[in-house]
Amino acid sequence: MAIKIRDVKVILTAPEGINLVVVKVETTEPELYGLGCATFAYRHLAVKCLIEEYIKPLVIGKDVSKISQLWHLMHQNGYWRNGPIENNAISGVDMALWDIKGKMANMPLYDLLGGKCREGVPIYRHADGRDINELIDNILEYKEQGITTIRCQCGGYGGIYGTAPSTAPEGSPEGVYLDSHKYMRDTVELFDRIRSKVGYDINLCHDVHERLRPVDAIKLAQELEPYKLFFLEDAISLEQGEWLRQLRSKTTIPLAQGELFNNPYEWRFLIKEQLIDFIRVHISQIGGITPAHKLQIFAEEFGIKTAWHGPGDMSPVAHAANIHIDLASQNLGIQEWSGTEPPNFIIQELSDAKKALLDVFSGLPEYKEGYVYANAKPGLGIDIDEDEAAKYPCKNNVTTWTQTRLRDGTLQTP
Repeated sequence: MAIKIRDVKVILTAPEGINLVVVKVETTEPELYGLGCATFAYRHLAVKCLIEEYIKPLVIGKDVSKISQLWHLMHQNGYWRNGPIENNAISGVDMALWDIKGKMANMPLYDLLGGKCREGVPIYRHADGRDINELIDNILEYKEQGITTIRCQCGGYGGIYGTAPSTAPEGSPEGVYLDSHKYMRDTVELFDRIRSKVGYDINLCHDVHERLRPVDAIKLAQELEPYKLFFLEDAISLEQGEWLRQLRSKTTIPLAQGELFNNPYEWRFLIKEQLIDFIRVHISQIGGITPAHKLQIFAEEFGIKTAWHGPGDMSPVAHAANIHIDLASQNLGIQEWSGTEPPNFIIQELSDAKKALLDVFSGLPEYKEGYVYANAKPGLGIDIDEDEAAKYPCKNNVTTWTQTRLRDGTLQTP
């Protein structure tokens, strides 16, 4: 007799002060359930509503083994599709179904996906600092921990939320004000100082975070070429993707792109035309493990490597999913790892107990000497303590770090 979906629960928790959305799919088989990540940290209540009011009634009573069919059912049921709220909601159920399938097969997810291509997953960490000296100290600290690839920023991504600067017109609102040309000069100087201090035996990356005009992104990429970056990340905004053809033709710097992608049309031409070197989607943002697995294989056919997005604003369930897919991917490039050891902040302000994340989630992938390892438990190998999760309720505040503005106060993509 087929095992069916008995219930779908949404668990909201913020053990580090970052809103996380975890989906628990319970089955008609006693004690058999799966977990998935549906985290859209800045619209968590909208995702919760979509799951509870629309997806749950749609999938209750369905056969848990038919993951692909259920994914397409959820994807097309609302007619309009490929939006971030819907995709994250679908991801929560999709990951949970893969977790269940692994438990039914008594196999970890990486075995369901074809088995390990390697024993551990090479990762990169994010290093930041209030000034270059502090940043270099943090890079050297990571190097001591065995990390060989480090993404370097100084002062976040070019600005901090606050009152309008004197360069803005009178009456301009608060925001994260960006001075593009100063940011470009500072970034070139940053990598010149870093290379002079740490040499070329360590891989360095940088994230533009889509905060430049395309023509300025091309100029920055050219000026950074002497510093041999491992990759330049999100140099071009999602809305200006066609500019990657020009960027690709004018620089030899490796390019990584994709953490905001929602729709296959946004990455299909980039991969077919080999305009990027690393595809780095946020797997819950594209709908979970099912579409991520297809994308990984598609990218492999064109010689593009994966570098899945792995920030603090995704749950450890999604981090585990990243690692399982990485282990089974021939074309893994590297994995962004914000860590399961708090703090993993980049731009969010953290709160609550330092080890709270580890109290809520168990079975997390483990870091050791430059690699992250999944456990060999069936499915995703991760669990949640719902009583502990309830101690850290989510907050519904107005998001400020995305309110990025140019010198004259015009809004700029964050």
